Amino acid sequence: MKHADIPTRADDLFCYGLYTASHAVTRAYAPHLKALGLTYPQYITLTLLWEEDGRQVNALAQKLGMETSTLTPLVKRLEAMGHVTRSKSALDGRAVEVRLTDAGKALSQQAPAVTACMIGQSGLSVAELEELQALLFKLRDGLQPR
Repeated sequence: MKHADIPTRADDLFCYGLYTASHAVTRAYAPHLKALGLTYPQYITLTLLWEEDGRQVNALAQKLGMETSTLTPLVKRLEAMGHVTRSKSALDGRAVEVRLTDAGKALSQQAPAVTACMIGQSGLSVAELEELQALLFKLRDGLQPR
């Protein structure tokens, strides 16, 4: 792409589309998650634990694409809410492991309804959402430091 062909208007920049879409998704999730007493980052963290309980904080942070220093206060809030417990890893005493409580596990039963509402609100078909997801992961992976 020649320098003259590079977009400069916000509406033409893919980063602007991602930025505004990300905020729209977070806002759309908010009322559904408020009913569960969760924020969007808390919900995504719990989703990863529903997939695989007993993850270490550093592994969770890596999967979420955030720093452990950002995730730790979020996990502490989830612990205070009674959804998770934190403990030293039996394999590595320096690592902190996060496990779901019964209350945290019970929340997973409400996740499919939240997902169904969000699919309906998206204005996209399931096939379009799957294609979008694949493209977003491809973009994310392409932007990872090498």
